[in-house]
Amino acid sequence: MFRNRRIEMPDQEEGEAIDRGIAADPDTIEITPELMERMKPFKARGRPRVEHPKVQLSMRYDADIIDAFRASGDGWQTRINAALRDWLKTHSPA
Repeated sequence: MFRNRRIEMPDQEEGEAIDRGIAADPDTIEITPELMERMKPFKARGRPRVEHPKVQLSMRYDADIIDAFRASGDGWQTRINAALRDWLKTHSPA
């Protein structure tokens, strides 16, 4: 899509015009090496890591089982997880 796009760097005159515009803008500061050293790295984005992450898995269930859980509304996959966890309390998976 953008394979033929090239980045054209400004020539000397354009670069100086850009620098003048930056200097004239009261909301802009010039980053000095001292200021750069005081800056802290940005923290990672997204959800925090969980202690026991879930594992993505592909399984096949009977359609009526899935239909029953889906009919109960949002969170049906979490309810399947809870049902399996409850089953493990009284049964051995082996």
